[in-house]
Amino acid sequence: MTIDQLIEPETKNLGGFVARRSLPYPGRQMVGPFIFFDHLGPAVLPAGDGVDVRPHPHINLATVTYLFEGALLHRDSLGTVQEIQPGAVNWMTAGRGISHSERSPDRDRREESTIHGIQTWVALPTADEETDPWFNHYPASTLPTWQAAGASITLIAGQSHGYMSPVKVFSPILYLDVVLEPQARFTLEANYSERAVYSVTAGLQINQTVLPQHRLAVLSKGATTTITTDKAARCIVIGGEPLGTRYKWWNFVSSRIERLEQAKADWHNGQFAPVPGESDFIPLPKGVKEANPLPE
Repeated sequence: MTIDQLIEPETKNLGGFVARRSLPYPGRQMVGPFIFFDHLGPAVLPAGDGVDVRPHPHINLATVTYLFEGALLHRDSLGTVQEIQPGAVNWMTAGRGISHSERSPDRDRREESTIHGIQTWVALPTADEETDPWFNHYPASTLPTWQAAGASITLIAGQSHGYMSPVKVFSPILYLDVVLEPQARFTLEANYSERAVYSVTAGLQINQTVLPQHRLAVLSKGATTTITTDKAARCIVIGGEPLGTRYKWWNFVSSRIERLEQAKADWHNGQFAPVPGESDFIPLPKGVKEANPLPE
C-alpha cells in the first residue's frame, strides 16, 4: 500500500479567511521535521481589509511561509522587515525565542486582494533548539526549478532529484511545490524515511488512487510513488527524517515540557524582545490544555 494515512484537515477561521490545518493530527505527530502544516485560503479580502496577525512568540522551531498568491509583510523582534511574494520563502528560526507579526502590505489594503499559500513549522534537532534566532528571505529566482513529464517542480527546501535548495536547514528535509499539466506524471523519490503529499487542488492520483482535494496523504516508507492528473493540478510534498517526540502548547514547540512552561511565563511577563514598530500583541491564551507529548 502506498498511502499509510489520509488526513482531512481541521478548518480554522483566522479572522476573515480559512486555514486548513493538517498537522498536528491525532495519531500523527510529524512528517519528517514538519510539525505544523496550514493551507491558507485562497481568500479574497475586500478593500480596506487585510491579514493582521499581531506579534506573538515562538521557541525551538522554524516557521516557513510560501505563497501562491498575494503578499505578507513580516516583522520580527530582530528588526527584520520583509515582504514575501509568491514563490519566495521566508524562513524564521525561533531558536531560544523570537516574536513576529504578519500583515497585509498597505498597498494591498487599498483594493480587493487575495491571499493563498502554505505555512509550516519545522521542529529543530534537540541540539539546535536553543540556537540564536535568525531570519532569511529567499526570492523565488534563487530556488531550483525543473520540468518533468508535464510537471513543473520547485524545490522549496532540502534536496531532491539531484537539486539542492539554498534554504538553510537543520536536518534532512524535503519540501516541493509541484504544478502539473493535464496528463502529467511526477515520480517521487523514496530517499526520505517520511513523506507526504498535500492536494492543493482536485484531480490528483497517487499510484492510481484518487487523492481528494485538501487531503494530506502520508506515504508508506520506501514506496515508489507516482503522482498523476487528468487536468491541471497542484500539490505540495513534505518529508524528511524524524526527530523524536515533541511537546506543543499554543505557539511553542520543544523536546522538553519544562521549556514550554518557561516560554509561557516569559511571554506573560514581557520577557520576549518586542517587534519594533508594533505596539499590540497577542496575549497568552487562557483555557488552552496543558502541554502533552503529541501522539506518534
